[in-house]
Amino acid sequence: MLRRFLRQLWTLITMNNSQKSLFEGKSALITGGSSGIGLALAKKMVEQGCHVAILSRQKQLLQEAEKTLQRVKDNETTKISIIQADVTLRDELNQALDKHIAANGIPDIVINSAGVAHPGTFTMLKPELFEWMMNVNYFGTVNVLKHLVPAFKARRSGSIVNISSIAGFLGIYGYTAYSASKFAVNGFTDALRSELKPYNIHVSIVFPPDTKTPQLEYEKEFKPFITQELAGSANLMGAEQVADEVLKKLAQKKYIILPGFEGKLLFLVKNLLGKNLHPVLDLMVNNSIRKLKLG
Repeated sequence: MLRRFLRQLWTLITMNNSQKSLFEGKSALITGGSSGIGLALAKKMVEQGCHVAILSRQKQLLQEAEKTLQRVKDNETTKISIIQADVTLRDELNQALDKHIAANGIPDIVINSAGVAHPGTFTMLKPELFEWMMNVNYFGTVNVLKHLVPAFKARRSGSIVNISSIAGFLGIYGYTAYSASKFAVNGFTDALRSELKPYNIHVSIVFPPDTKTPQLEYEKEFKPFITQELAGSANLMGAEQVADEVLKKLAQKKYIILPGFEGKLLFLVKNLLGKNLHPVLDLMVNNSIRKLKLG
């Protein structure tokens, strides 16, 4: 028992040291950093002495988030910046990034956390919603990196973290638009990792489960009954928990980051069973349909 305790203590010490060596004194840019997982990541990194810039299109949320970050920092030299920009508007985004870079330099770490979701069955979702989710979730990620990656390559260093979703490797009833955008992030990140590895640029992709965020609260209003039933069996993670897992694995330079037990299990099962997983999903959907009819 003592030996196990000492092993766990050593793991904790070495984990904390590896995180500090990566984040302390470094600089990070976090899109979608004014709320949810993005803000949770920003708080954790500021606490570890990282200079953090958060980017969002919503000025009021940015200002509130900035106050939150100022409260958690314990070193006056730690810089906190806010960038008001829309990741879907390339010219506006590029101008805002250029202004930030001129004042603060190229960031060491870029985390693409800006994302939106609007559930609904395929026939009920308007085409505009498909375009909106693809523009924010996929093209928003591409737009940020299109502007920053050339400088990363010239410097031959940097870390990139793209936030996908469990719906980015597993198609889920009611998420045709969202899953498509997050699958796109998955494929993009896979190819990008291969291209940037020779330049000493580390790339990670995160597949969070359902997480307690304002975005999830928004989704509840639009989820079909069957989607609600399928999600009802999942345990929600807190944004802080997801952020802890992301930073721990980023410090270890892991490519695939799967916060929470259920995400790890689903990823394993999906890769083991492939299309043989579909009958299981169909059974779950059919059970929900029967429940709906009985109700």
